[in-house]
Amino acid sequence: MQQHAIDQAFALLSQRKPDWSLDQSFYTDPHFFDLEMQLFFKQQWLFAALACEIPHTGDWLRVDMGRDSVIIARRKDGSISAHHNTCRHRGSRICLEERGHANRLVCPYHQWAYDLDGQLVGSRLMGEDFNNADFSLSPVAVRLAGGLIYLNFAAVPPDFTPFQQDVEPYIKPHGLEHAKVAHTQTLLEKANWKLVIENNRECFHCSRSHPELMQIISEFDDPSDPRMKPDFRALLQRKTAEWRALGLPYAHKYGGHRYRVVRMPFVDGKASMTADGKSASTTLLGDLTDAYLGSVQLLSLPNNWNHILADHAVTFRVLPIGPEETLVTTKWLVHRDAVEGVDYDVDRLKEIWATTNDQDKTLAENNQLGIRGSAYRPGPYSESIEVGTREFIRWYVKELRAALAPLASSSGVPSRAAS
Repeated sequence: MQQHAIDQAFALLSQRKPDWSLDQSFYTDPHFFDLEMQLFFKQQWLFAALACEIPHTGDWLRVDMGRDSVIIARRKDGSISAHHNTCRHRGSRICLEERGHANRLVCPYHQWAYDLDGQLVGSRLMGEDFNNADFSLSPVAVRLAGGLIYLNFAAVPPDFTPFQQDVEPYIKPHGLEHAKVAHTQTLLEKANWKLVIENNRECFHCSRSHPELMQIISEFDDPSDPRMKPDFRALLQRKTAEWRALGLPYAHKYGGHRYRVVRMPFVDGKASMTADGKSASTTLLGDLTDAYLGSVQLLSLPNNWNHILADHAVTFRVLPIGPEETLVTTKWLVHRDAVEGVDYDVDRLKEIWATTNDQDKTLAENNQLGIRGSAYRPGPYSESIEVGTREFIRWYVKELRAALAPLASSSGVPSRAAS
């Protein structure tokens, strides 16, 4: 890490105007990007995959995050392991495909073999003094929350338990562990990852940019939002009474600024995120019997948001590629017993969010192009409608600044701090 970049980033974060967007360097500078990947992104719990993608012992999938590649596998006891996809012999990638099934993970270079726990169980021509036990795969911390798989690269990861305990009651009734991925969309967006998240965290742009989506959802995702219209507030009150009777959690729950979860209804008469508002799958998730349960909206910063409905679920994963490139992966889930062409149609299932994602890609890329220009200066967030974006940036600034502070030189330490 370059000391100049550390000092400059720390000074800019410390001297910035509270609740304004970030300075240009945080969206464009490769040195700043490297800093935040090491000091911020790799210290957070990152959404990686879904447990239902590896349902059987020996199933594995590969997730690439920055320079790191991780193998996530289903062990013999049913638990899930995660290890760096780097052979302990001479560093070759082991798993080259995106997913597969194997009892042993065999490096294609010199055929070193590892079991599903990451233990080296086969090596060739290494001499009598060689000990397999000294060359296990490097582990990556892995945790599950309601069937969602999260990874953390830190030496001492932050406690995952509060997040898990808060969000699992909302997810569990929908049985994501017993779902399957019906469709995947991957978009390479020419925009900084923070712009992707900033755009997601506000609906200032929704009425004009997402006409299809806004036929289904309300722009209000906070039950206490004072701007909520009386008719939607009345709908919310009716639906919360129904959810309470069914024993389903619905209250807005915050985990600081890092995560939030809430159940919200669709506009009156709508059951699902489809063009006509009717269910996308006739087979509901889990053991649910009511199609009109609205959507569990789950945000987990820095890289994940979700809509979990009665009939299907949509998960979003954001992975930075470079300072001006971001990979956005969306997966649509249905019950594992649902039959394509009988219970659901893929085109109908994905139409709303595939369209919305394309629209958001254009917005984020236009935002990046403008920020790259010499005229860009940070601007203020709206106090009334950009609350989510403001809270994301507050959290990002606090976390990154705390990580930079011990590394900043005395000459790089400013005289005052800002949020």
